[in-house]
Amino acid sequence: MERWEYAIVEWLWNQDWIHYLLPDGTHNRLKGSYAEVVELLTNLGQEGWEVVSAVATGNWILWTLKRRI
Repeated sequence: MERWEYAIVEWLWNQDWIHYLLPDGTHNRLKGSYAEVVELLTNLGQEGWEVVSAVATGNWILWTLKRRI
């Protein structure tokens, strides 16, 4: 049976900040725009995370990521 863990990345682009939360309790709020979002998602991808969904409205995007455990 496959097991997964999940994380979220949230971006409020008009306020220029990114927030992420990992299942081990790690969370951080970063200042960032497009380049920083790409860098964060790339770094998470190198750790095995994959974006599985995204929702957006107005100036906000929330990505759900997963990786196999």
